[in-house]
Amino acid sequence: MFGFLLRAAIVALGLWVASRIVPGIGFNSTETLLVAAVLLGLVNAIVRPVLIVLTFPITVLTLGLFLLIVNGLMIELVARLLDGFFVRDLGAAVLASLVVSLVSWVVSWSIGPSGYEVMVVRR
Repeated sequence: MFGFLLRAAIVALGLWVASRIVPGIGFNSTETLLVAAVLLGLVNAIVRPVLIVLTFPITVLTLGLFLLIVNGLMIELVARLLDGFFVRDLGAAVLASLVVSLVSWVVSWSIGPSGYEVMVVRR
């Protein structure tokens, strides 16, 4: 459970950064931001794999670039499900998904796979 909450917090950070950088992305409140992060995690776990399987031929033809559209569609789906989370269009959603992915990658890389790092120094 701790790992899921940590990843949701990382996604929330990514969404917050995206709302500051990408025009057309916005939140009404911090609570909406946190709920959007959790909902994005659930949508990515349930809907995204089905959509990836259904769009596999297009993904192969575009050499994987269509996955950017799929990620943007997941952010748009969350925006439609959640009042207080605004996405102007698919272009803004794709840019936001790139920002969220980049922030998540950097933060996950810095904290390690277990969610925390322990350093032991032996002499």
